[in-house]
Amino acid sequence: MWFIFSLLTAFAWGAANLFYKKGSNIEDRYSHLKIVVMVGFVMGIHAVAYIMVTGVNFEPFDMIRYLPVSSMYILSMTIGYIGLRYIELSIVAPVQNSSGAVTAILLFIFFPRELSMFDIVGVIAVTAGVIGLAIYEKQDETVALATSTEVDKKYRIGFLAIIFPILYALIDGLGSFADGIYLDELALISESSALLAYEFTFLICAILSYLYLKLIKKENFIIFKERDKGFAAILETTGQFFYVFALAGNAMIAAPLIASHGIFSVILSRIFLKEVLHKKQYMMIAIVMLGIILLGIADEL
Repeated sequence: MWFIFSLLTAFAWGAANLFYKKGSNIEDRYSHLKIVVMVGFVMGIHAVAYIMVTGVNFEPFDMIRYLPVSSMYILSMTIGYIGLRYIELSIVAPVQNSSGAVTAILLFIFFPRELSMFDIVGVIAVTAGVIGLAIYEKQDETVALATSTEVDKKYRIGFLAIIFPILYALIDGLGSFADGIYLDELALISESSALLAYEFTFLICAILSYLYLKLIKKENFIIFKERDKGFAAILETTGQFFYVFALAGNAMIAAPLIASHGIFSVILSRIFLKEVLHKKQYMMIAIVMLGIILLGIADEL
């Protein structure tokens, strides 16, 4: 089932990225905190509902036990939200999702195990595809900036813009590595406890961010009017629900597979943000899809 959970996570997070981008405004310097508020509140609601429906016993200390993982995820996501203000989603998503390669490499180094040929080729294909797409996107951006007479405001911060998704990839990769240890390798915490600990921690961050925006910065921020941020939060929480179960099943393979959600983001950004794909980008997407199929075959063997 880890393979199905991984795909559901990838679909949900790929769609969430589209709404994150739509909800990011380069003129609003606090848009990233507003997204944190929306995501945290939705996750908090889901956590409470999850406890009520399943009757699972949640220990508040799990929030402290799981804090090293939660903090890296929340930090990386916040940095990613900042980056979306300044750079196209079609560039951000593939770069950010190379974090799966970071996770797989770390897990293989510290927890070596025997992998089938399908596993190896699948991981290589998914990782090569997302990295290759990121390279092509960066090349296109460089050409566009060099030939344009009027540079778009979101590109004026130059190299700093690409730093945000790179930082996201590194921090998120470390978070997924730690998650693999907690959920799969050492089984330090159950899937349900990890999910609830993360969501309640995000809720606390959301409350603090909301108070900061309303009381200190006096921002005119009305939660129920933030439709794009709200849809993103719902999709993010849906993906998170399936994510912990995917990593608990097979962290080393699930991590790079889930990282392919950047491909879905690219496709959606082309459809709804009216951008155009090149042949080389379709080739990279095909490579990633091949990797996904191979991983699915490996799971059935």
